[in-house]
Amino acid sequence: MSAIHQRGRANKRRRQNQSTKSRAAGFQASTSNEKRLLYQTVQNSKLGNDRGTRGGANIDVPFGPTFYPTIEDMEGSPLDYIEKIRPTAQRYGICKIVPPKAWKEKDFFAAKMEIPQKFSTKLQYLHRIQEGVSFGDGEEYNPGSYLRYASEFTKDYKNKEYPDHDLIVQREMENNKIRNGEKQEASNVKTDGNALGSNAIAGNGDSKSDSRRRFIPENLEQDYWDLVENRNREFGVEYGNDVDTHDFGSGFPLSERGRSVYGTFDQEKAKLPDPKFGSEDFYKETWWNLNNIPWTPDSVLRHIKVGINGINVPWMYYGALFTTFCWHNEDNYLYSINYHHKGAPKQWYGVPGTKKDASALEKVFKSYLSMKIRDVPELLHHITTQFSPRLLQNAKVPICKLLQHEGEYVVTFPRAFHGGFSMGPNIGEAVNFATHDWISHGLDANERYRSFRRPAVFSHDRLTFTMAHHLEEQKSYKNCKLLHQEVERVVDEELQLRKKLLALGVRDVTGVIELPPNCLDQLDEDSAEYDDKRLCFACKHICFFSAVACECSRSMVSCLRHSHYMCRCPSERKYLIVWSPEDGLTKTCERVRKRCEVLKSHESLENDTKKGSLAERPNQVDELLKPLPPIAVGVEKDLEDHKNDIIKTDPYVPLPKSIANLKTGVPMNQDLVAAGEVSADEDRDEYMSNRQAVVTLDASDASDDDEIEIIAVIGGKDSPKA
Repeated sequence: MSAIHQRGRANKRRRQNQSTKSRAAGFQASTSNEKRLLYQTVQNSKLGNDRGTRGGANIDVPFGPTFYPTIEDMEGSPLDYIEKIRPTAQRYGICKIVPPKAWKEKDFFAAKMEIPQKFSTKLQYLHRIQEGVSFGDGEEYNPGSYLRYASEFTKDYKNKEYPDHDLIVQREMENNKIRNGEKQEASNVKTDGNALGSNAIAGNGDSKSDSRRRFIPENLEQDYWDLVENRNREFGVEYGNDVDTHDFGSGFPLSERGRSVYGTFDQEKAKLPDPKFGSEDFYKETWWNLNNIPWTPDSVLRHIKVGINGINVPWMYYGALFTTFCWHNEDNYLYSINYHHKGAPKQWYGVPGTKKDASALEKVFKSYLSMKIRDVPELLHHITTQFSPRLLQNAKVPICKLLQHEGEYVVTFPRAFHGGFSMGPNIGEAVNFATHDWISHGLDANERYRSFRRPAVFSHDRLTFTMAHHLEEQKSYKNCKLLHQEVERVVDEELQLRKKLLALGVRDVTGVIELPPNCLDQLDEDSAEYDDKRLCFACKHICFFSAVACECSRSMVSCLRHSHYMCRCPSERKYLIVWSPEDGLTKTCERVRKRCEVLKSHESLENDTKKGSLAERPNQVDELLKPLPPIAVGVEKDLEDHKNDIIKTDPYVPLPKSIANLKTGVPMNQDLVAAGEVSADEDRDEYMSNRQAVVTLDASDASDDDEIEIIAVIGGKDSPKA
């Protein structure tokens, strides 16, 4: 995705590109290093001896939870709803949120499908995706042309691997009709339905062999892991990930009330109450719109006023069959929310975000790719490696899965690893957000990045002190206490290191060098650019409060932890440059402490006045100690709701906003059912008798011939029903 601002840190991490030479190598290991990695991967593949081939045992991963917000919840803040479900959902690492049925009654999809600009794709080789090699470059597409590629790719796989699917479905439908006492002619049976669940199997086809011959999610899941684990054939697919919503459009319409980076601000509309669910402006202004959610009231990221692609500005994802989002957790251990706009479902896997479980996954990863890790310690951050859930289960790492359909959200929690793949052509969109409880996770991410010398997307210290600058937003004693602990920790370390360095002879030049004060109101473009210029040479940490420099270099600075690695010069040649004086730091810490005391006293008073309410309220600590149920909440309803769904293999084609015959002006039916071309000379009679079924593309009188080119057949008296 193109950068909004040309700054290396202002974009979320991307999947690593593969060199042209490496990509051309394909399945063949072209270097001794690749051969070494290939050998290890083959040996690792032997670990899963229970792995099945087609017709064998499936991947057995339990489903994670699914939640069903009400219309009232959808009219409110998604952060409030996620906070409500968090005690249960965060124990799985990921969860699914299904809006009310009325949510999908309006097709609000707004991305630009047929435009001249093209985005690049990543060429993913599934038979090598366990090796940790970077992805190559695929072809370039616009959204419409990519979905046509994805559709053709998916249909080709279906026809080759599941040639009997349509016949099985047709037979089952006929048997069901007969059993229900209904008559049906074979010509009226639609044979391109790809039923999503084996629960739909009936009649003569109610057999295990028939089930395995169907194009359904459980079979595709096994096919995927057979390709990844067995490495028995070469398989490559192009993935349109991290697509710029500025150039290619978001799937959500943009706010007119200043709620998103690329939206507009209408003062009159901003004064109006929030639109009601289902109204014309609701999808533009709802906080569930992914362009708006980072700016939700009580969102920590609303203080970041600079657009950061993939963080507070969504990315689009155009997928095809088996396009893969490899195991990773989010930048700065933020929350993420993904919305499935159109097309075939996505298979997700998730691991809880506790330190224990996240570390256990990393241990499996390092063991699995120990040779590669020695060369590339930060490999897991490249998001280019996929490995089987079986490896995690063998290591006793808890894991769950979700199947995400059109119109559904998936939320990932801080530090929770997740990955998955698509089951056909589809369109998704994702963005990050953070609630006030995120602060401790942000600290863990910051320390981890410093250990890998990896620049953070934004300064954790800056965001922490910006939160401390807006104490009126702290409504919870628990969250304010977390903020106070982090501010106190940062200030204590900062002042102790300053004292130590000055004692070693490092000069304090605060009175000599005048530096611009840190802006604590918000993180804007100027602040972000300034932060880029004060990265520690050693750990890439943004030196927000102070830094150490030396007379031997005009550009190099160090954080206070690593100044002794900077050069061999004596301490007397080094000097301390300070942006945040000691008195300012201590005053900030004291203000946060007092706010905590106020909130604590208010909550104590409320608990005293609400007799018995505290005892009735579920304790989150107790919730975390309870064993997980055998079946997660919402799973049974979700499976029942989707048991007769189909896997869509056709590309999404948006309906024209105004449908009419451009030469005759005849209004058209809204049912889009087919596409083609008709000659006005040869088929004029048929055209005139069924003229409501034609949409013209070229209506100019200056045409070289007398042909009417159409892009779709819409309605019409003889049109088949979709």
